[in-house]
Parts: sequence; structure tokens; C-alpha cells
Amino acid sequence: MRLSNEVRGPEHPAKTMCGHRRPVDESETSSRAVFRESDFLMRPGGLFLKYAIPLVFLVSGALVVSALVEIYFGYQENKAALSRLQHEKALAAAQRIEQFVHELERQLAWIAQTPWGPRGVSLDQRRLDSLRLLRHAPAVTEVSHYDPSGHEQLRVSRLEMDVVGSNIDFSDDPKFKEAIAHKVYYGPVYFRKESEPYMTIAIAGIGEYAGVVAAEANLKFILDVVSEIEVGESGRAYVVDKRGRLIAHPDISMVLQKTDVSDLPQVVAAFTATDKTINTPTEPIMGRGLRGERVISANAPMETLDWHVFVDLPMAEAFAPIYASMQRTLILLLIGLVISGVASLILVRRMVRPIQSLQAGAARIGSGALDHRIVVKGHDELGALADEFNNMAGQLKEYYAGLEQKVEERTRELTEALERQTATSDILRVISESQTDVQPVFDKITESCKHLFNCSLVGINVVRPDELIDLAAYVGPKEPELRKMYPVHLDHETGTGMVIRERRAVHFPDALAEGYVPPTVKRGGELAGVRSIVFAPLVLEDRALGAIFVARDTVSPFSAKPSA
Repeated sequence: MRLSNEVRGPEHPAKTMCGHRRPVDESETSSRAVFRESDFLMRPGGLFLKYAIPLVFLVSGALVVSALVEIYFGYQENKAALSRLQHEKALAAAQRIEQFVHELERQLAWIAQTPWGPRGVSLDQRRLDSLRLLRHAPAVTEVSHYDPSGHEQLRVSRLEMDVVGSNIDFSDDPKFKEAIAHKVYYGPVYFRKESEPYMTIAIAGIGEYAGVVAAEANLKFILDVVSEIEVGESGRAYVVDKRGRLIAHPDISMVLQKTDVSDLPQVVAAFTATDKTINTPTEPIMGRGLRGERVISANAPMETLDWHVFVDLPMAEAFAPIYASMQRTLILLLIGLVISGVASLILVRRMVRPIQSLQAGAARIGSGALDHRIVVKGHDELGALADEFNNMAGQLKEYYAGLEQKVEERTRELTEALERQTATSDILRVISESQTDVQPVFDKITESCKHLFNCSLVGINVVRPDELIDLAAYVGPKEPELRKMYPVHLDHETGTGMVIRERRAVHFPDALAEGYVPPTVKRGGELAGVRSIVFAPLVLEDRALGAIFVARDTVSPFSAKPSA
């Protein structure tokens, strides 16, 4: 059984660190401690080139990256905010225009439900209903009534004389055909006498004798709606029909000129878009304004009329905050470069002096002046480093002072090793004297182990051919009581069986503690009054002979060192 490792002595210090130290040459130390600040600043690999310049680039790089990120996200956020604002204004205008048209449609539908035929109302009643409509709907300038065959029977107008029973055939006119087919018809925008834009709204009645009522609506209301929309200082709103023609704009002259805007990028994108969800803001379009300037545009469709409301804002005005932010960023970048350069120079200069002291002090300590102490003001890392140098010098001095104690410890270890060798010699002598009787050998082994391991008891178990375990030798308390436990069967419930099976030493730091401990080990520990136990196998040429065990009466675990 081997419970100890070979004892190794401490590593020997260098010749200049122990034994004879060469005397410190103060002149040599002083010459080695002279450093010029310029050496640290401008020489290749100096502190300035190594730290100051990267620090300047780091600060400026951080400012540049921060500026670019700020510009990018500011651009995106500004564009998104403008898109939402413009879309909301366009959507509000589109809803007001559609509400205006639906209101006209609702009032016109009330007249259109009057049937023709035997049970129909008279033309006089229809005329009175039409006059009532003109009074309640100022945008309607003319109302025409067509019988089921498509002939005009009545026309009531604000601008011309009323016509009764003209019987003009409108059966092939879109406002009659489309109204009969789809119940509602919205005609294209036209300009009456080259003045204001108009639109025809036709409603078909219900039933066998249903006719059609058509109204000519003045779209001046739409001009008022788009003129009220304000986006920034120069933003404009306008309405375009499905043919790409301008039908409403704050500048009425552009409408009267029948301006064609079908080639504008925002108009093309709006009318070719497959997704025409009204309430969802569309992606802002970088387009071209009516006067050729670059604009950011948003739109809202009117599905009933197949029109679009556009709201344009010149890009120069839209991104003015971004341009201002870029100017501020450039100014901050320049200021940051100046500040970082000055701060780097000051920082490096403040680092130089403590480093000079550290290097000079380290040179003196390295040359053997262990009483020298480095003085660095401050409690930063350089001050901590100086303290570590001073601690190192103190520890080295203590190390030299403790060499004698270490020699004594080494001598004691050698004495213990000599005792182990003596015990081994005694055992070998007993073996030579008792060539046929092993009992004296076992007794000598137990006595030697008890002394070497400073333990309460030592025992040797041997395995008989019938696989029973006997206590071959024992030294310690309660020997008679302990021998009554033997012989025992060789199995896993015994310490001997466990170590033989595992072919290794097993240590039980506390045989009475919780956890698995073989029953015979726990019972023997309680009987002998011991706590810490070690079992080690006795093996000869791969054949298990038994086990040796040592124990202490306190919880004092064994270590690899015999005397511990």
C-alpha cells in the first residue's frame, strides 16, 4: 500500500536570488532608471504612437459611426413620419370627397325610386322633387329624368331653362346604360364651358317601371377640400382621375388646362399598385412634382370613383432636419477629434511619469535592492502595480528570511523518509528471520503503520481459500470484541471485498456519516470507536491476498502524506 508521494523540495532560486547576492551598483541602477519622456512619446512603438493615435481614431470612428447611424435612422424615421402624415391627410381628403359624392348619390336615389307607368307620379311632381333636390344640394346644377325606354322626359336646371317631354333618346348613352346595368353610374370629369369641373351621377330605379335619374354635379367642393390641405410650407394636395388627368388642385388654372400627370412616378405607382388598402399607409414614393421638382409623395385611393388623392412635399423641405443633423454631426466630429487628440496627449503624459518610476524601481529590485520601494501617487492601476512590485520585494525578502525554516522542514521530511526506510528494513529483516511464519511479519507491519500514519488502529485482513476473511493482525483498541466479527464472507458489504474488487484504496473520511459505507466497516468503526478509515488491497501477481486498513478515532481524513 502506498499512501504517500515522493516528497519534493522547493525549487531553488537563481544564484542571484539566494545564497550570495551580488551587491547593487547604485550608479548602474541610476543610469538604468533615467528615461526621457520623449522616448515614450514619439519613438517607434512608444506610448503616443501605441495609444494616443488609436484613441483618436477610436473616438472619431465612434463619432462617425454614431453619426451615420443617426442619419440613417433619422432619415428612415423622418420618411416614415412624413409618409404617415401625408397619407392621413390624403385619406381624410379622400373620405371627405367620397362622402360628398355618396351624399349626392343618396339624395338622387330618393327621386330615382319614383316609378314610371300607370302608377307613377306626374311630371309636375317629379319637377317639384327635382327643385327640392337643387335646393338641398347646391353642388347639383341639373337633374334629368329618363323613362324605362331611355327617353328624356324632364330636365330641371339652375343654368338653363327647364325642358319637359323632349323625348330625346338616351338609351345608348353610358349614363343610362351603365345605370340600368349597375344601378349607379359615375361619369368622367368634364369642364362645362371650360370653366369648372363637373361629373355626371346617374341612379337607376327599382322595379318593372324603373327609370334613371341623372344629375350634373359641380366639383368645386373638391377644389375647396384639396386647397385646405397643408403639408409643411410648400406641400400640395391634388386629385387625379383614372385617366391620369388633374381634376383638383389648389391652382385652378392647372385644372382648367386639363393637365395630364399620368407620367409622374407617383401617379404611375398608385394606379398600377395591386394592393389598394385605403387605411394602410403606402410606402412613400420619391417622385416628381407638377413643376418638375423632386418630391416625396403619398396617396389614398377612392375606390368608388377610381380617383386618387396625392399629397406631395418637396424633398428639400422634407429632409431639411436631416441636413441640419448632418451639419451638427460634422461639427461634433471636428470637436471630438480635437478633444480626443488633446485628451490622448494629456493621458499619455500622465501615464509616462508613473511608468518611469515603475521601470526604475523594477530595475533596482531586479538588481537585488529588496529594501527599495516604488512610490507612485494615486490609487489607479499603476498605483496598484507599484504596490504589487513592493509586495513582491517584501515577499522575496521574507522568502530569503524563511530559507532556514524551509531547510528545517526539508530535514524533517528527510527524517520521515528515513523512518519509512527503517520500517521497511525492519519488516524485511523480520521476513528473512521468519521464512515459514508470516504472523511476525504482519505484526511488524501493523506496528510500523501505526507509528508512521499516526493512527488509532491498524489491521490486516487475509482471504482464505474458502473466500472467508480473517483478521490476521491487529493493533489498537477493542481487539477481542473486534476479532469476534471474523471470519466474514468476502463480498461487497465488506471493506476488504470492496477494495479487492476495485483494485484500489478506498477512503472513508467519516465511517459514521451519511452515505454508503459497507455494513461491516460501519459496525467495526462503531465497535472500535474510530471515524476516518482507509482500506488498501494486498495483491500479489494479480492475486488478491487481503487488505490492510488504518483508522483514527476522530474525523481526520488521511492524505497522501503519511504523517498527515
